[in-house]
Amino acid sequence: MLSAKACLTPRHPVPCCAPTAGGARLGAPAFARYVLLLQQPRRAYPSDLSAPRWALIESTLPAWRVERRSRAPAFARPPEYDLREIVNAILYVDRTGVQWRCLPHGFPPWETVYGYFAKWQKDGVLAQAHGVAAGIGAAAGGPAGGAVGLCDRRAERQDVHQHPRHEQGTDAGKKIVGRKRSLVTDTLGLLLAVLATAADVQDPAAGTQLLDQVAAAHPCLRKVWVDGGCRRHLVEHAASLGIDMENVARTPGIRGFTPIPKRWTVERTYGRLMFHRRLARDYETLPARSEAVIHLAMADLLARRLAARPPCPGANRPNTANRADRGETTG
Repeated sequence: MLSAKACLTPRHPVPCCAPTAGGARLGAPAFARYVLLLQQPRRAYPSDLSAPRWALIESTLPAWRVERRSRAPAFARPPEYDLREIVNAILYVDRTGVQWRCLPHGFPPWETVYGYFAKWQKDGVLAQAHGVAAGIGAAAGGPAGGAVGLCDRRAERQDVHQHPRHEQGTDAGKKIVGRKRSLVTDTLGLLLAVLATAADVQDPAAGTQLLDQVAAAHPCLRKVWVDGGCRRHLVEHAASLGIDMENVARTPGIRGFTPIPKRWTVERTYGRLMFHRRLARDYETLPARSEAVIHLAMADLLARRLAARPPCPGANRPNTANRADRGETTG
């Protein structure tokens, strides 16, 4: 297993012939120094996966590569880069918010990294990695959120010059041009379902699709807390799925910032997602890619928590799920 301080794989595949510099081929001593530089491990970034965090999500990626190689023709070129380095490069973009073309030279080429990201999004690998990390956390004895969920939507600005018009809209209330992210979390703030739509998509339409998604993925869900703008049509649709939807509004007469009873957990999840600067705005062209970035960010947050978990998880930890059920807040 690779070290947590440095990746032991070469930066790039070693070339078979000397490259040119200024139109002239490098000499033998310069070429030897060039090859030695490529073989040296790069310095680790804060976003790189440590060995315990990589072990949590490692199981899903080699299986995907083996399955994809089985469908490739016999003359296809074999993979050149380590999967852990690919994940580190995607996490670097997710955490820092840089453009794909601005990846540091120590990572694989940005075309390769983005190609893996696009294929993983299409095949559902990132959502599967998040589910594996969440399942390991539940099996390790961590507190579970139970059958109660929290739903919220938030509009995010978008670069109007780099995205197709049919994939974006204008929020009539906040006058924001971009997309809306809809999240369903449990009472601990862990992600259950995510949906990215244009900002002009109304709450009943997006909520119906989100409820169908979360009901299929989590059949044990029996209650969802939403904000006061929930419509009767959405409540009836939730009831048809066996989910009791309850409106939770702000306490009347209170001014300024105050945690909303019961629903403050999902608001905290939005705040934690902002640690990944790629999510400060919606930079992705496709809504499915936006959902994949959120799945990756939540998988990273879960892996960090599980890697830093004490030997006896939950031994001296307050029961957050019960407090959320009672509507208590932590301020």
